[in-house]
Amino acid sequence: MNNEVIVTAALTGAGDTAGKSEHVPVTPEQIATSAVDAANAGAAVVHVHVRNVETTQGSRDVSLYREVAQRVRESGVDVVINLTAGMGGDLFIDQEDPLKPIDGTDLVNGLDRLPHVEELLPDICTMDCGSLNFGDGSQLYISTPDMLRAGARRIQELGVKPEMEIFDTGQLWLATKLIDEGLIDAPALFQLCMGIPYGAPADPGVLQAMVNMLPEGSNWASFSIGRNQLPWVAQSALLGGHVRVGLEDNLYLSKGVKATNAQLVERAVGIVEGMGATIATPDQARHKLGLAPRR
Repeated sequence: MNNEVIVTAALTGAGDTAGKSEHVPVTPEQIATSAVDAANAGAAVVHVHVRNVETTQGSRDVSLYREVAQRVRESGVDVVINLTAGMGGDLFIDQEDPLKPIDGTDLVNGLDRLPHVEELLPDICTMDCGSLNFGDGSQLYISTPDMLRAGARRIQELGVKPEMEIFDTGQLWLATKLIDEGLIDAPALFQLCMGIPYGAPADPGVLQAMVNMLPEGSNWASFSIGRNQLPWVAQSALLGGHVRVGLEDNLYLSKGVKATNAQLVERAVGIVEGMGATIATPDQARHKLGLAPRR
């Protein structure tokens, strides 16, 4: 069991959820406020996506990331900033004409997913370590080995810590290869993402198998989506990992009760402390993860 647990709050994501809960933050001000609230509730790390204010859908607009980061940094609240670099991998295809991308496609190369990281130099940015069928229908997430190598090399040059998002065992295999190739600096940081159709299922045995595959000395966290999110806090901590909660992955505190990010963090803190473990502060998280001191 992990006795000092880092809590990450995944604030808003890029899914079509803003219309499903009034608590999903959309504007940069709302996202930054939610980040501060989550930090005050016990999150050492906030994982940030941004959204187009008019459509409420996910965005790669650097100016939106800039405003969120600036607001969080100027708030005076200490928290580790983790910016997604996974946007730009969405491919929707016409099943009758698979070479024809259709509405919803946002597919760019590995380096073109990083302008906001290059400008803002967050503590952490994410790297989605492979391609997969993303739910039913004809949506794919694309992240090829060549894209990953190019992105990892640039992130390494910037001195930003990559959090390798792992959606299945083959992606974990590829991530360990990137480490072996010297493209990921120690200590490596993994996020084991469970329950996303059709990646690794939210099964404790599958999580244990993935943990067994991790390189020695790695830091890792795990989360699951929907109603499994809060039980997975205990599951991850029991196997020695850190935890992630937030409205990116789950909208509810309990059946029929919509949550805020701060409430989900408070619940996660209660679960961890109820198991006899402690919650890591941002400075403790920086030390554990091998990050630079607070900027």
